Amino acid sequence: MLRDRSVLYLGLGETLVWGGVFYIFPPLLVHWENDFGWSRAEVTGAFTLAIVLSAVTSPRAGKRIDAGLGPHMLAGCTAIGGVLLGLLSLVEQIWQFYAVWALLGMAMAGALYDPCFALVTRARGAEAKRPIIHITLMAGFASTLAFPAAYAIVEEWDWRMVARVFAAVVVFVAAPLLWAGARRMEREGKHGGANPPPAPTERPAIYGSPLFWLLGIAFAFGAVIHGGTLQHLFPILHDRGVDADTAVLAASCIGPMQVAGRVIMMMAERRVSNHAVAAGCFVLMGLAMALLYVSTAAALLVAGFVIMFGGAYGTVSIIRPVITREVMGEAHFGAKFGAMSMLYLAGSATAPYMVSLVWGVGGYDLVLPGMMALAGVGLVLYLAARRLS
Repeated sequence: MLRDRSVLYLGLGETLVWGGVFYIFPPLLVHWENDFGWSRAEVTGAFTLAIVLSAVTSPRAGKRIDAGLGPHMLAGCTAIGGVLLGLLSLVEQIWQFYAVWALLGMAMAGALYDPCFALVTRARGAEAKRPIIHITLMAGFASTLAFPAAYAIVEEWDWRMVARVFAAVVVFVAAPLLWAGARRMEREGKHGGANPPPAPTERPAIYGSPLFWLLGIAFAFGAVIHGGTLQHLFPILHDRGVDADTAVLAASCIGPMQVAGRVIMMMAERRVSNHAVAAGCFVLMGLAMALLYVSTAAALLVAGFVIMFGGAYGTVSIIRPVITREVMGEAHFGAKFGAMSMLYLAGSATAPYMVSLVWGVGGYDLVLPGMMALAGVGLVLYLAARRLS
């Protein structure tokens, strides 16, 4: 892995952009509520808007990758995201908060895993799985770095300083790393830098396929579970009776569990099929929600949740592009995976806000069983897609 500089640079860059742009939200959620007096639904609504716009923008980002513009897009969107984090530290009104997160959502569409993996798949083809795993092994520590760093900076200064520090790291470190890694990956790709001819009929071929909808909705339900749980993680743990220090420790361990899941997947890839791994992710998500539901501050059950949730969350990020390629084919993969990502991000987008609404009706005792049900339905849809294919 370390000898492949393109993978090394992309992995380090994704670690920092995920930690700076995406994982800044969960540890600061309560601080925004307290500082501004906004409701939880109002605060999480901004993140929902961000992911909605990221979903809408994803297909366009995929087409840029197919056109050979992936390096410019990854580095440029990352730099823009860092600048927007700096602006986040200046907000005073809720409309300003929403405006910054709306723009951050569009920047995410060109900077996070999906465009990065689409670029790697375009360059490496059938050999893309292993570099994707290596990238995620590094980036899996994003939350492990971001959560304690945000917590420490808030304790010493305030949430605005968190935004400024994260902004500087994203602009001056993450963006150059992604530029260097993507340029090298594109140059060394199997296509030799050549761009494929346009495919004007690709859009109806994608959206008219039952496989696309079955697979896309299945993974979207997984995104609802991941996004809703992650963005509400600290309030959920508090509701289960977990103290603040233990909650930070538990949240920080999700990253290493993502990495552990990816390592196990890599070690077992010759003995366990991609299909079995994908199905296992849905099972682990459901079990993780069940453990969290019955935990009530029991350390062993909270640890079990962290292991299962982190393992599933880490593995699904790898298996989504791999399964999409197996089911939908490799030609014009950027456009196909961009369309698939739109559904996945739509699930992530609705999750924080919808969880806030359900929490307002019945608390997290209603939210968590709902998550278990989504995991079961997602598994059924995924199995139907595989059977159809």
